[in-house]
Amino acid sequence: MTSLNTKINIAGVEMKNPVMTASGTFGSGKEYSEFVDLNQLGAVVVKGVANVPWKGNASPRTAETYGGMLNSVGLQNPGVDVFIKEDIPFLRKFDTKIIVNIAGRSVEDYCEVVETLGDADIDMIELNISCPNVKEGCVSFGTNAKTVEQVTKEVKKYAKQPLIVKLSPNVADIAEIARGAEAGGADAISLINTLLGMVIDIHKRQPVLANIMGGFSGPAIKPVAVRMVYQVAQAVSVPIIGMGGIATGEDAIEFMLAGATGVAVGTANFYNPRATMDVKEGIEAYMKKYNVKDINHIVGELSYI
Repeated sequence: MTSLNTKINIAGVEMKNPVMTASGTFGSGKEYSEFVDLNQLGAVVVKGVANVPWKGNASPRTAETYGGMLNSVGLQNPGVDVFIKEDIPFLRKFDTKIIVNIAGRSVEDYCEVVETLGDADIDMIELNISCPNVKEGCVSFGTNAKTVEQVTKEVKKYAKQPLIVKLSPNVADIAEIARGAEAGGADAISLINTLLGMVIDIHKRQPVLANIMGGFSGPAIKPVAVRMVYQVAQAVSVPIIGMGGIATGEDAIEFMLAGATGVAVGTANFYNPRATMDVKEGIEAYMKKYNVKDINHIVGELSYI
């Protein structure tokens, strides 16, 4: 039998398969390495890294809800210097690509962390434009296409590695935002980040999260994510990494048929530490069942009724 080709290429970076982790759900891989063989992953996308340490939000900052969860962790991280010193050496023990998600409260913050990562042994950078812009009243960078283009263009000046721009779904027109990222020089686009949600404790008559609202993720958001990936695939020519409720190989195939070259597993990691392996094996099973020799042949190959 002819072997399956599961290799993908995103902005010149070749990965052994399309499966990667979603930032914020896998740490730097250390916590999961006893459950998952990191060598089997296409890439590890690490938790958001900022130019300086971030404390994150007050507790409680996670809440379970029907079909998923909400989080308001606030991108807590020890900063880029600690990441370079401790996490990169660990990840380099494995045959997988390293993608660093970066966070910032201003364009200057983004540029500083990207510049610091310039000579680091990493493969790609993922720009989280869902961060609040403190200089503009804490409105998310990613809610206006022109702002997205400007931020992407500025960060791109400092990026020595290919730049992925991660889109927020909390916008009126996701395709317009994606076009802004592409115009700014994004090498790839990832989506979706979490939806904005809220949970109330009816007995205490209080919000469950200390921050009142948080990011909603998990299986319930998958149809929204698939729809947005499809819309963005029609709007841009750069590769797309799809995410949002992926827990099985079948879920991943949906995203790829919608136009995603790669997929990221997020919330499923919390209740199934082997979720990434299940998705990888599920993709291979689908390829065998439908005689798909090359995974790239299904990207965007949606049949219409």
